[in-house]
Amino acid sequence: MPRTDKTRTATRTGTKTGSRPGTGTTSAAAADISALVVGVLEDLKAERIVQLDVAHLTSITDVMIIASGRSDRHVRAISEALLEKCKASGYARLGVEGLKGGEWVLVDLADVVVHVMLPATRDFYDIEKLWDFASPGDEAGGR
Repeated sequence: MPRTDKTRTATRTGTKTGSRPGTGTTSAAAADISALVVGVLEDLKAERIVQLDVAHLTSITDVMIIASGRSDRHVRAISEALLEKCKASGYARLGVEGLKGGEWVLVDLADVVVHVMLPATRDFYDIEKLWDFASPGDEAGGR
């Protein structure tokens, strides 16, 4: 399915609000963090921003956001700016992986997990395909 928009939410019915543990619904905190993350990514010219609602698939996180940077330096700059903005906004990070290399940086913000990747790495692993499944009861189906 070709993507023509810059930012896409994989949730066919929109973001859901509710309690997180075991319910398969996106929390209000996840929606707030997602908005902040997407804003930072757009401000720093990240490419191919995709937002996936995965609350119905895992209890680890509610939302995965995937974006590309043009170079390893751009990936690191996006990730560092994201970490600074989250800290300034009071959102704690659980972990950061790959910041030194800059090929694939994962930022774990609990309710939201952010992947910033080089385009070649992103195309190779294609994690959107792994996580983009429709919610139960969604007649549009998965990919």
